[in-house]
Amino acid sequence: MKLYLKMMALIIGSSVVLACNTHHNKKSRMKNQASEQMTAAEILGNPDYVAISYGGYREKSRSMQPTIPQLKEDLKILYAMGIRILRTYNVQLELPHASNLLEAISQLKNEDPSFEMYVMLGAWMDCLHAWTDKEPNHDVESAQNEEEIKRAVALANKYPSIVKVIAVGNEAMVRWATTYYVQPNVILKYVNYLQELKKKGELSKDVWITSSDDFSSWGGGDLSYRVQDLEDLIKAVDYVSMHTYAYHNSHYNPGFWKVPDNELHLSDKQKIDRSIERALEFSKKQYKDVSEYVKSIDSSKTIHIGETGWATVSNGFYGANGSRATDQYKQGLYYNKLRDWTNQEGISCFYFEAFDEQWKDAQNSHGSENHFGLFTIKGAAKFPIWNLVDQGVFNGLSRNGHPITKTYDGEYESLMEEILVPNTEYTR
Repeated sequence: MKLYLKMMALIIGSSVVLACNTHHNKKSRMKNQASEQMTAAEILGNPDYVAISYGGYREKSRSMQPTIPQLKEDLKILYAMGIRILRTYNVQLELPHASNLLEAISQLKNEDPSFEMYVMLGAWMDCLHAWTDKEPNHDVESAQNEEEIKRAVALANKYPSIVKVIAVGNEAMVRWATTYYVQPNVILKYVNYLQELKKKGELSKDVWITSSDDFSSWGGGDLSYRVQDLEDLIKAVDYVSMHTYAYHNSHYNPGFWKVPDNELHLSDKQKIDRSIERALEFSKKQYKDVSEYVKSIDSSKTIHIGETGWATVSNGFYGANGSRATDQYKQGLYYNKLRDWTNQEGISCFYFEAFDEQWKDAQNSHGSENHFGLFTIKGAAKFPIWNLVDQGVFNGLSRNGHPITKTYDGEYESLMEEILVPNTEYTR
């Protein structure tokens, strides 16, 4: 009798485990199916789908491509902090970062059906003679552009459950991009091409098409950008992806950044706090200016932020001998205020960026372009996300063998010893 009871208990227990596993697997499959059906329209502007710009490069040259295991390592870190959509920048043959990233996401989804991550896939646009010793011809496009678009389409079709947006160009129309910028008609040409593929069923109708560019390129600043081709482009894209950098403007347009006379009596920390409040208002105004112009052309268009960020190291324009905009404390204030604003307003913000990338200014380790990440190269969490370390969201995760810890060993006083008060006397 005892043997019979033991056997019955074992059978019942096994049945319960099997039922639980079946239920769990069914839920996982259902969630995976739901994620495959998610569209850009449902993701963009949804605060549950936090966006970020991502480059997984860890070395001083992009010739050293991150491996798929390294990309998966980063993806797990970003997923843990709540990121659900990544922005990439190119699909060039010699730089398989984006294609490897898509494969890494696909592998993680196969390993764990509940893993959810999407991509805004960038296709790089250049003018003739860009990045050569010849004079760039900004009125003629590079021959590589067409193939870049074809590669983006192929990847979007290969990974339809992951690629939700294709962005034609990155800061490709703004004139300060003197090495490579093109005229708006080039961007318009490829946006129309992609929209036509959607109509013909050769690209998913749910993939949204945009171009990601400086606020001025979208008509939010210099009126000379407001040309007919830009109007046509605004009508052609599914949404507008604009960039805004109060950080860079602390040097190029420092009026908002300087401490006004009526705040000179405040403490250093109070002066910095107020400066970041003004920086956020600066970005809000650029967003508002773009929005007003875009909606005057097409009232149905939404505007999201394709890039904005704050560097934590600079020995140049933004450092101790410049505008003094640079440190982790300011990055933390800007990041958290920005997220609060964009989440409240239903604006997707592809914050720049996830991890520091040292290839961007390889000859100058303290150049600001190397230090926009929320994580250092080794994976230390900077001040904006110390709270996530405290919450344990990164437990068990690492980058290059380094567990995710706080910068400054989490010592707030040490961080504050290095803060810089905005340079009121600064002129560029």
